[in-house]
Amino acid sequence: MKHTRIRGPLAAAAVLALGISLAGAAVTGGDPAGGTGTDVSGQDGSAPPTGRFTKRVVATGLDNPYEIVRAPDGALWATEKSGKKVTRVDPKSGAKTTLLNLPKAVHSQGGQDGVLGLALEERPKGAGLYAYVAYSHDIDPTPVVQARTKIERYTYDADAQRLADPKTVIAGMPSGNDHQSARLRLGPDGKLYYTIGDQGTNQFGNFCRHNYAQRLPTAQEVRTRDWIAYQGKTLRLNTDGSVPAENPVLDGVRSHVYTYGHRNAQGLAFGPDGTLYQNDQGPKTDDEINILRKGANYGWPDVAGYLDDKAYVYGNWSASWPTPCDELTFSDFEIPETVPVQQETDFTQPFVPPVRTFGTVDTGYNFKDPKCAEGELWAVCWPTIAPSSFEHYGSSRKAGEPGPGIPGWSDSLVMTTLKDGTVYRVDFAENGQDIRGVVKLFSEQNRFRDAEFSADGKSIFVATDVAGIVRDARGAPASGPLENPGSIIEYRWQP
Repeated sequence: MKHTRIRGPLAAAAVLALGISLAGAAVTGGDPAGGTGTDVSGQDGSAPPTGRFTKRVVATGLDNPYEIVRAPDGALWATEKSGKKVTRVDPKSGAKTTLLNLPKAVHSQGGQDGVLGLALEERPKGAGLYAYVAYSHDIDPTPVVQARTKIERYTYDADAQRLADPKTVIAGMPSGNDHQSARLRLGPDGKLYYTIGDQGTNQFGNFCRHNYAQRLPTAQEVRTRDWIAYQGKTLRLNTDGSVPAENPVLDGVRSHVYTYGHRNAQGLAFGPDGTLYQNDQGPKTDDEINILRKGANYGWPDVAGYLDDKAYVYGNWSASWPTPCDELTFSDFEIPETVPVQQETDFTQPFVPPVRTFGTVDTGYNFKDPKCAEGELWAVCWPTIAPSSFEHYGSSRKAGEPGPGIPGWSDSLVMTTLKDGTVYRVDFAENGQDIRGVVKLFSEQNRFRDAEFSADGKSIFVATDVAGIVRDARGAPASGPLENPGSIIEYRWQP
């Protein structure tokens, strides 16, 4: 049996001739993304391929597409977060077919819940496809919504072009209006991997909720299928929802938890040798690229990025005393004296640092950039870029030679972002562990949510949000609407 999300050779280019910004430009210390990097064209150091991207809008009118996956026949399947459905898109004509309606799904206004993760599995002996779908739903029949997340497996009826015969894989997982993460992957080991965010706790409307990213499940919770501790985790599941026997034992308990200490990990991708890459959105600083290791702790909320005691400090609003949290007014800039605060170096547990951060700034950094003062859109000017997906390109480490896609792009990952409307290429060294460079492919006035690749490895398909604000070239809030809201766009490399 072949287990796959369904991927093919991945594509991108080093030279862009669309007039949509900075193709092949290295991300350096002076870039709003922060950090250092060099523009590398290929793992052998050869000159970049001569070519350009052409842009074509494939489909419009999608209700916040969240995950796009290429099926074996080349069609693109997309979950629609607020549309509460799964849609098949013909990448040539743009024709759309609804594969699954999920009216029972819950999407809060402007929230991050709804119909989210999607993974495909080829059934044995050419028997078709299974589709695994993650979505938020209401477990309370009263008007008061009590949302939880479930993963269901559907069987694809190719003749009717419908997903049918739902089977629950796991139910009762955390859900809310913020930080769902919700990237679903079928690994090369045949297991399901799923990211769950910290639910936006300790900030904004959820600032009085305790953050559970460091809390591990108890044996009693696992026995009773109480998954409250799954917030801020990466999960590993058998496809029937049971706990794999090889999962790590953490605090004496084996559960679905594979890694922990995450904030809002919307990027998850396997390399050809099984290396699992992740990106995680930081608060006002320290977006991360991580390499996930079985049973490891990644530090959040005690640490954001590196253990460096720079601008980030952990203010635990939920623990305010003697003034209780519900009597406070949340602020992104001032922490009341009653809220416990700790420096990153106060955290003494073993944890795995990221291999790269974005938006890391020093103590004393002014997060109230005057460019964002109008309308108090402070978050738009914060130095983070909000990575939103990860897709691996190439298989040269395993095969020993590059694939049929664009020359020099083996061992790279393509990363979409939300705040700066940019698609990046992250180049790894041949060992798959060290980053050689981070390159801007193109920037637009779009919020890029997810990416997928054509079978020949020469097209990047990118899904966009319906609404939101991005930075312009000056780092200020962009004026006017998004260029391609609720769309799937093809960027085709032309040699």
